[in-house]
Amino acid sequence: MRIAICPGSFDPITLGHLDIIRRSSKLFDVLIVAVTKNPNKQPTFSVEERMDFIRRCTQSIPNVRVDCCGGLLADYAKEKKACALVKGLRAVTDFEYEFQMALINKQLNPELETVFMTTSSEYMYLSSSAVRQVAGYGGDVSQFVAQEILEDVEKRFLIGRSE
Repeated sequence: MRIAICPGSFDPITLGHLDIIRRSSKLFDVLIVAVTKNPNKQPTFSVEERMDFIRRCTQSIPNVRVDCCGGLLADYAKEKKACALVKGLRAVTDFEYEFQMALINKQLNPELETVFMTTSSEYMYLSSSAVRQVAGYGGDVSQFVAQEILEDVEKRFLIGRSE
């Protein structure tokens, strides 16, 4: 069985993330979408909320599993018996960072490959931080996040604006 991991903060999951998840799920028997815990970031949504969002958005993709990872991805991949990490790329700047991380992960886990998947052109500009910024100013994010989580995203930022 070929298992891959698609890691990310997914704060919140965007249509761009879902594009990468859908496309990469066709390449592997199991795709684990892993919410990573980054101590250097202050997320808007809890790990549990982000995992719930991903589950709701991917319920129609039978081979997707949702989990979280708080340590090294290379160790997590060994634990899950994964052969690959799937990383979505929007621009050259994404590649520079992800290429460095791929080399580090390969050093830590020589059996692990990193698969770079370019985003579809309609999502090249899209990021979770852009969604948070637009939502924070009360803008319409319906074209950036799945309908399954739209109300939750809007509600979180509505609460923030009313304080």
